[in-house]
Amino acid sequence: MSHPAHGLHVCAPRAAQRERGDAARNRALLLDAARNLVAERGADAVTMDDIAAAAGVGKGTLFRRFGSRAGLMMVLLDEDERASQQAFLFGPPPLGPDAPPLDRLVAFGRDRIRFVHAHHALLSSVNNDPQSRYNAPAMVQRTHVRVLLQEAHTTGDLEAQTEALLALLDVDYVEHQLDEGGHTLQSLGDAFESVARKLCGH
Repeated sequence: MSHPAHGLHVCAPRAAQRERGDAARNRALLLDAARNLVAERGADAVTMDDIAAAAGVGKGTLFRRFGSRAGLMMVLLDEDERASQQAFLFGPPPLGPDAPPLDRLVAFGRDRIRFVHAHHALLSSVNNDPQSRYNAPAMVQRTHVRVLLQEAHTTGDLEAQTEALLALLDVDYVEHQLDEGGHTLQSLGDAFESVARKLCGH
């Protein structure tokens, strides 16, 4: 006697697993394609058609997964922010633990300047929202700088000093200094280091 219901019960989870696997692969393909195109052309020049074509999937798949171009770009930025956080919270020194706090602070500043320049189109659009100063990545960075200043035994108003250093890492400030101020990523990093060392009495 056959048991078709039993057979369906066995096959359904496998089909669901395949579907989830396909969805995960499509997501990875789309994000990789978007990341490569943004790096090559800049975020403003990349369209949903471009991303779908580069990933080899239909545009409908792209919209179903991310909702809109802005939604995809925010996911892309979020993934890169998470990787950045992992590096300064848990990565190797001098950016990560097991380095003196001032060395970590300087390494964080230099790394963040490079990050905001590489992601300036995405970050500038996020900056237009006043609440972006209080989103999760911004609060993690603010806490990180504050803790490192405290561990480095800075004196004075800790909150004001934290905000002063973060202002040097603002994406619009960094891009203005690179475009109009005659600075390079190296010189902006040097300026951040100089301020950080003065605040910490070095």
